[in-house]
Amino acid sequence: MKPRFGWPRTLTSRLSLIFLISLVLAHGLSFGLQFYERYQSAMTLMLGNLEQDLTTTVAVLERLPANERAAWLPRFEHPNYRYMLGTGQPGTPMDMSKAPVSVRSMQATLGREYELSFNTIPDVRPHYQAHLTLSDGNPLTIDVRPAITPLSPWLPLLLIVQLVLLVTCTWLAVRTAIRPLTRLSHAVDNLDPNGEGIRLDETGPTEVAYAAVAFNTMQQRIAAYVKERMQLLAAISHDLQTPITRMKLRAEFMDEGVEKDKLWNDLSEMQHLVQEGVAYARSMDTSTEAPKRVDLDSFLDSLVFDYQDMNKQVQLCGKTGSVIDTRPHALRRVLVNLTDNALKFAGAAELKVLANDNKGLSIQILDRGPGIAEAELPEVLKPFYRVESSRNRDTGGTGLGLAISQQLAMALGGTLTLSNREGGGLCAELTLPIKAG
Repeated sequence: MKPRFGWPRTLTSRLSLIFLISLVLAHGLSFGLQFYERYQSAMTLMLGNLEQDLTTTVAVLERLPANERAAWLPRFEHPNYRYMLGTGQPGTPMDMSKAPVSVRSMQATLGREYELSFNTIPDVRPHYQAHLTLSDGNPLTIDVRPAITPLSPWLPLLLIVQLVLLVTCTWLAVRTAIRPLTRLSHAVDNLDPNGEGIRLDETGPTEVAYAAVAFNTMQQRIAAYVKERMQLLAAISHDLQTPITRMKLRAEFMDEGVEKDKLWNDLSEMQHLVQEGVAYARSMDTSTEAPKRVDLDSFLDSLVFDYQDMNKQVQLCGKTGSVIDTRPHALRRVLVNLTDNALKFAGAAELKVLANDNKGLSIQILDRGPGIAEAELPEVLKPFYRVESSRNRDTGGTGLGLAISQQLAMALGGTLTLSNREGGGLCAELTLPIKAG
């Protein structure tokens, strides 16, 4: 299977990749053009020195006596070429269509006065010889081993430093540009409809400050909207309790019969629904309860013992030894709601506490009841939603118990998730952060 290289998923990776590739290409092009210009300059200078040296050396050899020329040859030797008296080494005639640039320089310098011939010498590196005859009839060979001028030792190091600088500047630029967006996404994740969420810093660049002001304003409006609706729900639910109570008192004076029983049941159901509505409205505002340090193991033991004193089948599994900062009344109500729910539909419940790897705690309420269809698991956390099969109005449910539990879990800084267990039953998992331990 061939590996597939797709476009990065995060905006940080995409911007970093775009900036880095563009900067590296621009830098590489600039470096290449500079190196090419430097190479051409060095080549022009080298060929100019070669032409001047050939002219001077051949002129000196022409004026020296034949028996003194050998003693002078070491003085004319260069790293890439030297002069030899004689016909030189045997080789093959050079293909002039592929001749090096230095050959054309020799032809332009000496070709007017001397007849030149060139042979390619077999060697591990480029090697050729130029042959000419001095005016006294003695042969002269110019032995050439052309070599590319090596790079300066500091040049690769400079290139590496520049690339590191490019990567660092790209990372800093992308981080500076993305950091406000990251803060905004974190603030959205922690958005509290009660208005207790994180307020963004409204300083910085104009665009960032404007987005922060807009988010803070939106958060305040949402909190005000939710508070208004909850106050309305609480007021209606509270005010309904008085006429319902009066109606129940009047029903007491009715003659015994089927109609009285039906009316009494209807009034009891209405009263229960109103009480749950008040409880749901109050669950949206837990700011009145101050956080306290709670020994979680002792807290859960107390809760389980209360159920066992009432002959309820509730068991606790697991210990953490953790001390957390939380609102104990809100936490107890969440656990009581979930445990009562398990007892109602399964007759027994098991509380299991676990320590998560992300420095959090997980409390699971497990039962072996009928469970909930997978498609309806997210829906049952919504207010007034009832599962029509087993968890409906006939069992006494109002559709607010799990919604209240979820609101309280959010107020505690945690999450509530529902899942079906293997072999049947439901798992309600409450995840809490450890703010102190």
